[in-house]
Amino acid sequence: MRALSFSLLVLLLGACASAPDSGKPAPLASFTKEVDAKSAWSRPMGAWDTPPQGDTRPVVVDGVLYVVDGKSRLRAYRARGGSLLWERRLEADVSAGITAAGDLLLLGTRQAEVLALAKKDGAPVWRAAVSSEVLTPPAVGEGAVVVRAGDGKLFALDLRDGARRWVVDRPVPTLTLRGVGAAVIAGGSVYAGFANGKLLAVSLRDGAVQWEVAVATPQGRSELERMVDVDVQPLVLDDVVYAAAYHGRIVAVARANGRVLWARDLSAYNDLAYDADNIYVRDEDGYVWALDRRSGSALWKQDKLLHRAWSAPVIHGHYLVVADVEGYLHWLARGDGHLAGRFHISDKRIVGAPLVADELLYVVAEDGSITAVRAHR
Repeated sequence: MRALSFSLLVLLLGACASAPDSGKPAPLASFTKEVDAKSAWSRPMGAWDTPPQGDTRPVVVDGVLYVVDGKSRLRAYRARGGSLLWERRLEADVSAGITAAGDLLLLGTRQAEVLALAKKDGAPVWRAAVSSEVLTPPAVGEGAVVVRAGDGKLFALDLRDGARRWVVDRPVPTLTLRGVGAAVIAGGSVYAGFANGKLLAVSLRDGAVQWEVAVATPQGRSELERMVDVDVQPLVLDDVVYAAAYHGRIVAVARANGRVLWARDLSAYNDLAYDADNIYVRDEDGYVWALDRRSGSALWKQDKLLHRAWSAPVIHGHYLVVADVEGYLHWLARGDGHLAGRFHISDKRIVGAPLVADELLYVVAEDGSITAVRAHR
């Protein structure tokens, strides 16, 4: 009976772990409007029957927006006007993507595959098997495709045909968040976080581990308390790698040797945003922070989005934009974090962080809609 109860807990956690915070969203706060936002265009697509667990972010390349809907249909729209160029039903359940690389679009699936499709029409080019579902967009660099599988393995594939180059494996704790941070390729190395709280630097050439550092150390008595997933995509800026962990810290690490330059206690599982001076992060409670890149000291904290802010923050001009659990976008001033604008996209939750391209924000909601938003002061 205890085994059955534990299995049920694992199942429930896997179903909801992309949103570990389940508190009641704070009421919409009043603010002085500085940002005027409106829809540039919106199109209906296939809705998700259940919320997507992977990162199915769209991408804009050469004026074309590529996006996957809740029915695993790949669509190409003109990014500025929203006219549909083509669509293709994919014979797989897409769980991650999209990454553009030359003439290819790369996606991950629940069936433990990486798909390479022709950018011009979505026709299949190659498909490669990995060990588990793929929940983050593939990383591409120097002729390689690097993906994180849900079981903790890191794969490098050949961009030309999907042939496997190497695999790096790390043990996975009993309980983890349902999600993994995307890998980053920079300067011949791959940087990736793992569910055991470690950040690794790996040689892109042969998969040799160059260094690893603990972003978080499991603490507490229960398996839930001891979850320390590094589900934040590492941020590589100059000679520093920034990473964050759930129930852990945000750290700045020297790229050369993995030495921790600074660390700050902060639990996060969404990607980071940055500008010339600061790192921006949404913590597990929905608070948005600005941290000094050089020291990690807190410059401001926006607390009016408690249990409401859902997505990672993204830079949009002089502001940050975060999506919330009730389908709103919120604009925060980068200088001090005050609320400056709001726009309602959908009665359903927004899927992932907004995509910023050519001054527009592209937002996908769980009802399957894709909306381009124009905002100005």
